[in-house]
Amino acid sequence: MASPNPLITDPSTKDAATKDAAAKSRIVAHMNADHQDSLILYLQHHVHLSSFHARNAQLTDLSLSSLTIASSPRSIHSIPIQPPMESWSEARPRVVAMDKEARNALGRSDVTVKRYKAPRGFMTVAIVVCALVFVAFSRRANFVHGSFLYDYQLRYVPNFAAFCFRIQPLVIFPMVLVHGTEARIMVTRRLEKHTVRWGSGVWWLWVVGTFVEGWGSFYRFDEVVKEEELKKEKTKH
Repeated sequence: MASPNPLITDPSTKDAATKDAAAKSRIVAHMNADHQDSLILYLQHHVHLSSFHARNAQLTDLSLSSLTIASSPRSIHSIPIQPPMESWSEARPRVVAMDKEARNALGRSDVTVKRYKAPRGFMTVAIVVCALVFVAFSRRANFVHGSFLYDYQLRYVPNFAAFCFRIQPLVIFPMVLVHGTEARIMVTRRLEKHTVRWGSGVWWLWVVGTFVEGWGSFYRFDEVVKEEELKKEKTKH
């Protein structure tokens, strides 16, 4: 009986390797495209990175025993999969379990907010008024002759302009302090909890919206969370 030629590759082995590579490529692409929030959580939980330093998390490679995640081009982290997988078919339930573990450890919600909800009705009026007050009271010079605001509007009410000139410091500094505090609370108690990626477009919309508008943003954010919770409930049935 002839012995097998070591130079000849078994077609079944080659086919299995091709399928494994394709499965691995699909998993990497899917995680980066649709589950970056999970990658961020893995880095925060296992590597103890801040939300700022984990914000650009990208899955660069994976094996049956670990995930390789880059937080930046020069910062590469290996996250162990315990116990190791036996095949790529286990990948989905494993990464879901790792996501749940990280959320529980970090005290995060299982709802990730990925959109901004614009103000409506009275809320729109409120945010426009707040924005106009911020602009008008940003400097005292807006209330004296030579400014656009004074020459085109306030010159008809000079006594009111003089009053605004006097109280400008008493208005703008408390507004910046209060609204800045509200924006910080939005970041720490809402955006962090619901894994809104630090520095993303959605993150900036909520932060700037809260700074200008104040507490109205919190109501809308909580509405988004409730809407997403309802969607998750429907998918279970």
